Amino acid sequence: MALFPLWKLSSQKLGFFLVTFGFIWGMMLLHFTIQQRTQPESSSMLREQILDLSKRYIKALAEENRNVVDGPYAGVMTAYDLKKTLAVLLDNILQRIGKLESKVDNLVINGTGTNSTNSTTAVPSLVALEKINVADIINGAQEKCVLPPMDGYPHCEGKIKWMKDMWRSDPCYAEYGVDGSTCSFFIYLSEVENWCPHLPWRAKNPVEEADYYSVAKIRKDFNLLYSMMKKHEEFRWMRLRIRRMADAWIQAIKSLAGKQNLATRKRKKVLVHLGLLTKESGFKIAETAFSGGPLGELVQWSDLITSLYLLGHDIRISASLAELKEIMKKVVGNRSGCPTVGDRIVELIYIDIVGLAQFKKTLGPSWVHYQCMLRVLDSFGTEPEFNHANYAQSKGHKTPWGKWNLNPQQFYTMFPHTPDNSFLGFVVEQHLNSSDIHHINEIKRQNQSLVYGKVDSFWKNKKMYLDIIHTYMEVHATVYGSSTKNIPSYVKNHGILSGRDLQFLLRETKLFAGLGFPYEGPAPLEAIANGCAFLNPKFNPPKSSKNTDFFIGKPTLRELTSQHPYAEVFIGRPHVWTVDLSNQEEVEDAVKAILSQKIEPYMPYEFTCEGMLQRINAFIEKQSPPCDLREEQGSFYPGTVSRLSITLRQGRGARGSQWTAAEKAPGFSVQWSS
Repeated sequence: MALFPLWKLSSQKLGFFLVTFGFIWGMMLLHFTIQQRTQPESSSMLREQILDLSKRYIKALAEENRNVVDGPYAGVMTAYDLKKTLAVLLDNILQRIGKLESKVDNLVINGTGTNSTNSTTAVPSLVALEKINVADIINGAQEKCVLPPMDGYPHCEGKIKWMKDMWRSDPCYAEYGVDGSTCSFFIYLSEVENWCPHLPWRAKNPVEEADYYSVAKIRKDFNLLYSMMKKHEEFRWMRLRIRRMADAWIQAIKSLAGKQNLATRKRKKVLVHLGLLTKESGFKIAETAFSGGPLGELVQWSDLITSLYLLGHDIRISASLAELKEIMKKVVGNRSGCPTVGDRIVELIYIDIVGLAQFKKTLGPSWVHYQCMLRVLDSFGTEPEFNHANYAQSKGHKTPWGKWNLNPQQFYTMFPHTPDNSFLGFVVEQHLNSSDIHHINEIKRQNQSLVYGKVDSFWKNKKMYLDIIHTYMEVHATVYGSSTKNIPSYVKNHGILSGRDLQFLLRETKLFAGLGFPYEGPAPLEAIANGCAFLNPKFNPPKSSKNTDFFIGKPTLRELTSQHPYAEVFIGRPHVWTVDLSNQEEVEDAVKAILSQKIEPYMPYEFTCEGMLQRINAFIEKQSPPCDLREEQGSFYPGTVSRLSITLRQGRGARGSQWTAAEKAPGFSVQWSS
């Protein structure tokens, strides 16, 4: 009985001892583990970890950039810090090579036993030099960048200097890979903003490379264009014009393709925004197109859209602010100093002055990235002194249409009257569809005239002039509306005619009589192309913003010596007779001369379908990439206005001097017919 309590006591002590021992052992193990973890890792261990991670990083990066050309700046959007990682790996490799070289040297020296004195010569090894370079790179040194010739890029050097001081002013530059090195500046300025030439050894962005090889193939039918334009009632008049001239257009693109190589052109992404057709403009041009409204702008827009389409470019057409916002939604609100990253939405933008204001307001600050892509349809032109905002302000020019600070070549005119701008032109409608051509050629000329004026107010105070014409022939008109108080009773008014019917009427007519307004429209050239003589009212003194309300506010000081200066100077007699309407004898002599001779149809090449296609294609190709036109704001200073443009403005010179002006004007690509 006495042994049991002793055994029990011993068991309790033993259990207590074991528990205590286990606790102490656990605490010691925990302490040892914590102590081991808190000990600083040796540099060799860290180096091994860095090398391992670097190798894995390089391997992964190599897989991702398998097709990228080798070189520190060859990859598109690669980070500059990659060089430091590469430097660590290179340093490790060079150390190993150095050890191997020393062992090999020892073997060679010990093996030959000769020329031992030469082996002690102090010559810095390639390894030592390389290790210095590696250390420099690790410390952030920049390698030299060999830049290509900058011919044709006059502002590249200045932009590089600007980037050197200002690249940290906006984080967007770093997002494009700018890191403070000359190479990164050059890459940004050549590939993002187009101020500098592209580096030949740079790999192309896959998206840009795909775009580069996207060929513009000419189109030989209008199915896609009709489908696009059918969605807009505002395009109805233009759509009818295109259908009426479809055969001539298709024949022209085929003819041009036979004369020029159109097979290797890059397909452009083109935005066409017709500000004049938007509701916000208040013009209601589309609504009045069939009721006597102005058609000159619609003619030019119609022919531009047709040309872009047939030349094979991707076009998007906008005639409302909602459409404009939808097309440009990706960049609306971008307030950075850089363009939006990614695929380009557009590469060319054809727009008018009204649309230009809408475009700027819609895009906000980011609109500056698209200024160089703009091509502004501007019938009467914008002279440099009105385009340069500061100069225009200093001269007191109060114009709502100027002060855009664009390159003057970006303004596209209806006629070649402003050499500092570009001549876009339009197509003179001469023939109809194939079934009409045979019929129209059988029509005999009648002893009749057709007056150029669709609105009753244009006829005011013109009765004496019209009476002279009526003495020798019938007088016809195409005036819209019931108000005819200014129209003499002997005039036969047809009302507004369709384009097809107007062509037939012109073929029956001998004289197309101008009234002095509208200025510089397309109708006189249509009449001349159909075999009519044009009686062109002379202006004495010439009309300008100094004496004519119509020109007040327009960004030009040009003076019109007649209703149609182009017809007066570049065509002339026997097709164009410029007369003073107040001089009865001069008017009568002109009418008699016109009736006494047979006048054949005359069409200047630059106003044919082929001429229009040729000119637009030349503009797109010669001004490509579009932003190559961009210059410093100071380059637009009106002091650079050519003497020839001033000569034209003052109305001096014969056909030869004006022809020279057109030849030398920047951006002109015109083939004149003799």
